[in-house]
Amino acid sequence: MLIGVIVNAAAVAIGGILGSFLRKGIPEKMNQLMMQGLSLCVLYVGISGSLEGNNTIVVVLSVVFGAVIGELFNLDGKLQSFGNFLQSKVKSDNPISEGFITCSLFVCVGAMAIVGSLQSGLTGNNETLFTKGLIDGIIAMIMASTMGIGVAFAAIPLFIYQGILTVSAGAISGYLTMDVINEITCTGSLLIIAIAFNMLKLTNIKTANLLLAPFLPILFCRFF
Repeated sequence: MLIGVIVNAAAVAIGGILGSFLRKGIPEKMNQLMMQGLSLCVLYVGISGSLEGNNTIVVVLSVVFGAVIGELFNLDGKLQSFGNFLQSKVKSDNPISEGFITCSLFVCVGAMAIVGSLQSGLTGNNETLFTKGLIDGIIAMIMASTMGIGVAFAAIPLFIYQGILTVSAGAISGYLTMDVINEITCTGSLLIIAIAFNMLKLTNIKTANLLLAPFLPILFCRFF
């Protein structure tokens, strides 16, 4: 049942490792320019996904309540601590937490992660997750070439997230209608836009404190 999830996570890990090796041969000025170009691509993906939503109230409530919950539980601090723990175990010139959080949000948010996991759990069809794995692996390699080895560790939350969706597909599929998935994609894409702004050094938004926001449309769509 989890073969698609395993392949997807492995693709991110391998892509992240390969990209981190590529980074060593890239001059600093070129690396900065590549980071800016990557940031613009991330911004494009976020804007494209944000147009999937149809219910502004659901998105607003999800972001606001997601921010409140994230601040109360200090999700950003906990992920930063986890990144620091990884930093102590792995030699890296780049802060591991930055690449880890950025890539984790990027590969977990979106309709393909949800639909692919549900297909895998309900029918055993892993085609969507295999395709997503190929895309994620390439993205992880490009990200790691500018952000370092921390990107590879995004395979961990990706495996957990898609694994839970796949295993529990029969129980939750009724709640994840296309309307709900569209609002999840829209809300999550706003986080990707925030990531792009952070990568461009325009803002310093604690995107990790908004991690729960993309899941809240499951609740709010039942009332709005």
